Amino acid sequence: MTTLFSKFLTKADIENVLSIPACTLGPLPFREGHSMNMHAHDGNGQEWIFSCNIQRNESVGHFLSVGWIEFVRERNLQVDDSVTILEEVKNNQATCIKIEVKRKIRLFGKDIWADVL
Repeated sequence: MTTLFSKFLTKADIENVLSIPACTLGPLPFREGHSMNMHAHDGNGQEWIFSCNIQRNESVGHFLSVGWIEFVRERNLQVDDSVTILEEVKNNQATCIKIEVKRKIRLFGKDIWADVL
């Protein structure tokens, strides 16, 4: 599996959209304003369909805006949770996108990262 993107969530990510800088994803095959759906599977194998738009911001340049509020609410995501988007190649051709979310918890005096399912 290859990590496409990873970040700690901000208040804006949770309340609005997940913003992914285009430079982290390589060349995008679409122009600014173009929209598409990203199909991703979570740790339970459930498929999520995220609406994505290419946008531009003066400070970060082009970025992928991911509409994922339903996922945020279902998982009760919080600021500083870690989200990772991975690409898995199956049968040397088909690609599967996976989304993982982890939360830091303190257990017996130690910090560990647990899956948010």
